[in-house]
Amino acid sequence: MEALVTPYSKAFIAVVITALVIFLERAFPFLLFSRKNPPAIIRFIEKYIPPMVMSCLLIYCLKDISFTKIGGTNGFIPYLSGVVVTIVLHIWKRNSLLSIFGGTALYMILIRVI
Repeated sequence: MEALVTPYSKAFIAVVITALVIFLERAFPFLLFSRKNPPAIIRFIEKYIPPMVMSCLLIYCLKDISFTKIGGTNGFIPYLSGVVVTIVLHIWKRNSLLSIFGGTALYMILIRVI
């Protein structure tokens, strides 16, 4: 019997269980709210939580800026340039992926060049 339980079969079972849990977790809201409108708290979370999370991430990312240094990983020019480019790209194209990658790419180039 022990020959049937190999490390590969244990890994396979773990992957199948994990996939099933993730599938059920993602299907739960659709199953719960498919026949009726969601409650007010869910609409509030849907509307206001993403901007709040983005604001917290922005503050966390900008907390180490040194205004005494111009370039490098702690200088203010790469940080602020990346933020400005991200905002401008998002307003211009309305594409989150493009704006995030554009601002990140500019930041990565500037910390190496300046």
